[in-house]
Amino acid sequence: MDQSAVAVARGTARSEGRAPGRPETRGERKERTRQAIMDATLSLCEDSSLVALSLRQVAKEVGIVPTAFYRHFASIEDLGLALVEDSFVSLRAMLRDVRRTDPDYGDIIDSSITVLVEHCRSRHSHFAFIARERSAGPPAVRAAIRHQIELVERELATDLARLTDPAYWSTEDLGVLSNMIVTLAVGTTEAILSARPDAEDDIAQQARTQLRMVLVGALRWRSEELAGPGPTAVD
Repeated sequence: MDQSAVAVARGTARSEGRAPGRPETRGERKERTRQAIMDATLSLCEDSSLVALSLRQVAKEVGIVPTAFYRHFASIEDLGLALVEDSFVSLRAMLRDVRRTDPDYGDIIDSSITVLVEHCRSRHSHFAFIARERSAGPPAVRAAIRHQIELVERELATDLARLTDPAYWSTEDLGVLSNMIVTLAVGTTEAILSARPDAEDDIAQQARTQLRMVLVGALRWRSEELAGPGPTAVD
């Protein structure tokens, strides 16, 4: 093996957490191929939807025979579901961490938008995939995206319950507020994905302003169900 090949092998081993020189296990090879399939799919879907993608295209891009695809995914749709899960899992975890540090509303807004922008930059192909497949993907993939967005809303509503007065906020009200915030975040994500890099900061700042406007009104909210007679919204 020449020196360049040795360097590549060592670099691959380091990136996968293996000691240089240690043989790759069967499990590691399988995981590497699975990740290569997912990466190739994101690349192939840049200008089209998953519904237009064939198993043979993916296999050719990765350099495997079509039958080898089935060792990792049952179908293209199954592959799409894995990409949806992979796209959301780290974002949801980071947003939960932001809210669990017991910050005030302003800190939550700033930190959440920062996390969102950083994820759009570092995982651009994943979020571009979600933006496309949300409306144009296979039914099961569209349903999985809706489910993941609903999970974000539910987790946010649970955390908002800790920051609001239960004497004035019903469970339904928290759900409405959470939906408003997440809908704004989805719109911000799609705006960032289609914007020039030099416009990202302006989009993020606009999102922070919009969220502050939403929360200023929310902080004065009084649920009709709980507040009794008198004004029920902004007094």
